[in-house]
Amino acid sequence: MSEKTIALVTGANKGIGYEIAAGLGALGWSIGVGARDGERMAEAVAKLRAAGTDAFAVPLDVTDDASVDAAARLIEERTGRLDVLVNNAGIAGGWPEAPSTLDPATVRRLVETNVIGVIRVTNAMLPLLRRSAHPRIVNQSSHVGSLTLQTIPEVDLGGISGGYAPTKTYLNAVTIQYAKELSGTGILINNACPGYVATDLNGFSGTQTPEQGAAIAIHLATLPDGGPTGQLFDDNGVVPW
Repeated sequence: MSEKTIALVTGANKGIGYEIAAGLGALGWSIGVGARDGERMAEAVAKLRAAGTDAFAVPLDVTDDASVDAAARLIEERTGRLDVLVNNAGIAGGWPEAPSTLDPATVRRLVETNVIGVIRVTNAMLPLLRRSAHPRIVNQSSHVGSLTLQTIPEVDLGGISGGYAPTKTYLNAVTIQYAKELSGTGILINNACPGYVATDLNGFSGTQTPEQGAAIAIHLATLPDGGPTGQLFDDNGVVPW
């Protein structure tokens, strides 16, 4: 087994995911670059390696059982375990998006990636995480998934989001259940709110850079033993569910 800390970051070929991979790689970790676009994945791995990161490609479509199973086998054969899983891959719907005009097919597509994809990858990687001395799981969530913030009139979360925002609420709820199940195992699982980051998810309209958005996920990936679990965080601390 590798003596380095081993992390898998999904959706790591660009944006926040790439910067999470770069930030963890700068710590001397070995980073699996998970992505479904082979060309972009290869470019990201090459760029990370050029910067000194021990990066390796992990072909991964979070919506496909066979792809996720193959990714788990690849990591097992290469490293024998996994120390950190960052479930970063996600997609966005329209914005603003009234629930009364939603196409059910859009909802299914969003849930399949943003929720079921996280469950699928997490469950496939859990056997490898259980072999780690300091296992961590970080799920990429959002302030828009907070029911508390959504129901405070003076909090501006960018308008109505009938499709995307509820998938993050669902993800938050699932994370709580994982935390309950994994209590006492040493596996810490938390959700990260990167903030309003300029990425292709929002047409690059965000006010923060991907590097800034990656900071909270990197922090949660490097929590000490006995750290918090089952919570939602941004750069300022705990975010209410």
